[in-house]
Amino acid sequence: MQGPQWLQDENWVLTALAIMGFWGVGNTMLIMLAGLQNVPTELYEAAKGRWRHRAAMFLSITVPMISPIIFYNLTLSLIGTFQYFTQAYIISNGRGDPNGATMFYNLYLYKTAFAFLDMGYGATLAWMMFIVVLLLTVLLFKTQNRWVYYAGGND
Repeated sequence: MQGPQWLQDENWVLTALAIMGFWGVGNTMLIMLAGLQNVPTELYEAAKGRWRHRAAMFLSITVPMISPIIFYNLTLSLIGTFQYFTQAYIISNGRGDPNGATMFYNLYLYKTAFAFLDMGYGATLAWMMFIVVLLLTVLLFKTQNRWVYYAGGND
């Protein structure tokens, strides 16, 4: 029995790209670890009498204290998601193979502007992507006052 054709089968290529994406999780985990180590232990000691469950302490103390780091990582991940190009380009030789399964927006933009030399439409696609990323980032910043806790205040 033959194993999955990771890069040749349209049903498996997105899974292969997702597994490749786990390689980039290290930066996010390092920032999260630094944030977790920065949570004051006095808060846990003060809460020992009130809460017995670690899950309650995690949700009531740890998550609010690291919410600025979660916000930072979420913002970077959102922007980074829209820049997903290199892996799909290399895997598909710039064609979006197999059967267009890796024809992501950035690859389509690149092909339109530089392979087909339609710079006007390519620039329009780039501006549209910029507007979408800008709107989503502004939405994140507008909603942060509801779920991000800053220990020193919101100033």
